[in-house]
Amino acid sequence: MTQAPYSRLIAVKRWADRGLYDALSRNLDRLSREDVTLMLRVLDHMHAVDRIFQHHLQGLPHTFRAPRSETIPELGALASSAKEVDDWYAAYVDSLSEDDFEQPVDFVFTSGKRARMSRGEIILHVCLHGTYHRGNAGALLQLRGITPHRDSITDFLEDAEANASTDARPA
Repeated sequence: MTQAPYSRLIAVKRWADRGLYDALSRNLDRLSREDVTLMLRVLDHMHAVDRIFQHHLQGLPHTFRAPRSETIPELGALASSAKEVDDWYAAYVDSLSEDDFEQPVDFVFTSGKRARMSRGEIILHVCLHGTYHRGNAGALLQLRGITPHRDSITDFLEDAEANASTDARPA
């Protein structure tokens, strides 16, 4: 397996995460207090898992006792931290050699259960986990009459193509 599919998956995750946070920032005042709390819980869980696995990939301990923060962060702080972690994943994946993706990583889940996954499996997990929870967030937005950010790889590719065409036009 080459690096390219992992880089593409992380790029899609980063693009979709930023799009969701932008859509939420623009529409937060349209959600009820309960909806905001639910949305922040979903986003915090998604981000906590990203951070936990970031630590596992680095072989570093983390302070999470559960796959969520002890207190729910504000949207701005959460968006900023998510951007930072997404950027870290992009740089990390790009730094790996082809063989590194198969390297096993031993770690302990927040439940205390020991586990082993390859670096590639961890990256795949982080991407798929994020997709699942962005879908949760998008469904809630749709129920409230708010159009969520597009989230699929085909949307990402369409945006990338449109941006490439726009960037290539003479000034």
